[in-house]
Amino acid sequence: MASLSNAPGKNAARAGWVLSGLVILFFVMDGVMKFVMPPQVTETTAALGWPVDPATLHLLGILALVPTALYAWPRTAPLGAILMTGYLGGAVATHVRIGSPLFSHILFGVYLGIALWLGLWLRDARVRALLPIIDA
Repeated sequence: MASLSNAPGKNAARAGWVLSGLVILFFVMDGVMKFVMPPQVTETTAALGWPVDPATLHLLGILALVPTALYAWPRTAPLGAILMTGYLGGAVATHVRIGSPLFSHILFGVYLGIALWLGLWLRDARVRALLPIIDA
C-alpha cells in the first residue's frame, strides 16, 4: 500500500490528469478512426505495411481502445499503461521497419509513452511508490 508521503499533491494530480487526458484523447481518436476508416486511415495503414481489411483495422481499434479505458479508470490505470506501452512499441517497430523519419515518426510513440507514464506518475501514488524519481 502506498504511504501518504507518496500521495500526489493537488497540483501534481491535476497536471497528471491533464497530461493523461491528452494521451487518452489521442488513443480514443486513434481507436475510433480504425472503426470509421476514412481514406486517410486506410492509405496510411497500407503505407505502413498493414492489411487494410476491416477486420484488421477493427482489431487495431480494439487494441487501442481497451487499454485506454483501463488507463482512464484509476483502479486499473497501471495495467492500461503497460498495455498501451506495448501498443506504442508496435508502432515504433512498424515505423523502424519501413524507414520512417526518426524524430517525427519513429520516436512519436516514445514521446507519447513518456507523456503516458508521466501523467500516471503525477496522478497515482502507487506508481510514485514504485518509481520514486523525486525524493520529496
